[in-house]
Amino acid sequence: MKNTRLKPWIRLLLMLAGLALIPVLFVPMWRIDLVAPQYPEGLKLLIYPDKLSGNVDIINGLNHYIGMKTLHTADFIEFSLLPYFIGFFSLAFLSVALLGRRKLLNILLLLFVCFGILAMYDFWRWEYNYGHNLNPDAAIIVPGMAYQPPLIGFKQLLNFGAYSMPDTGGWIFVGAGAILLFCAVMAWRINRKGKRMEKPAATAALFFLMFIMQSCNAGPEPIKTGTDNCQFCKMTISDPRFGAELVTTKGKVYKFDDVHCILSYLKMSDLGSAKVKDVYLTDYCNGHKLIHADKCSLLQSDLLRSPMGGNMAAFDSPDSLLKIQQQYPGNIVKWNELNKW
Repeated sequence: MKNTRLKPWIRLLLMLAGLALIPVLFVPMWRIDLVAPQYPEGLKLLIYPDKLSGNVDIINGLNHYIGMKTLHTADFIEFSLLPYFIGFFSLAFLSVALLGRRKLLNILLLLFVCFGILAMYDFWRWEYNYGHNLNPDAAIIVPGMAYQPPLIGFKQLLNFGAYSMPDTGGWIFVGAGAILLFCAVMAWRINRKGKRMEKPAATAALFFLMFIMQSCNAGPEPIKTGTDNCQFCKMTISDPRFGAELVTTKGKVYKFDDVHCILSYLKMSDLGSAKVKDVYLTDYCNGHKLIHADKCSLLQSDLLRSPMGGNMAAFDSPDSLLKIQQQYPGNIVKWNELNKW
């Protein structure tokens, strides 16, 4: 007889995914970042389930000159419907977990996939109309030019670089979908092969859940010299000895080519201490690995000649620092002495 009941560990995963969808109602689901020389700190458009936020007024002011429509929350019916869809799926996850029927799990997976496809198509349709339906009487007209933002990823729009990506709520939604798909596949395999699959599947579920949780913990990314650009001075990072990196509480990573640049960015940007999760500096020695700023010492010496004149190098090992200090005499300082954001 076919087993149509879901295993307890599958039901637990579904319940956790359903509860995780609740915070999606209160955080941004998507973001579009705009970067240009005249806006070194960037402009951001944050899309919540029920509103637009971020630098909406500034973006509307810029778009007026090229004939694009202004953005207003009231113009989008999606903001009236999306919170109900999110609430529905949260309740649906919890209901399937409580009822424990495989048929309901498959129906939920189908609905979730259809909703995802429809939502992305609707988003693309809005971006297309937004970027193509321009006012013919605009102050600035570039023949043949359209300003459709990327659905996901990067696109150059005149002198603006546009980045489109999921934000916190979007990643939670994707994670819930990944858990749902995983549960459906494992339930199908257990139903097909019987109890022999139960223990291995439970173990796989544990590792999968740990992977999802680990993925939510943002960490540093390797700095690619010759490819990555400094967030502050916009120069290509070319010297691996002096790099730095900032990770926000939302998981966004900013890279810098000099301690001077990251300090200047922290002082000039709108990032408060509540939004900074971690700061990492490149170890001057030992393979130039990234080390947490609070756990390293810095040598300040004019003889170091870092790319943007900060002339500071970070060290994970006190012995390495003392050795380099003999070659480049200077002062030893701590990160918390330099950074007072």
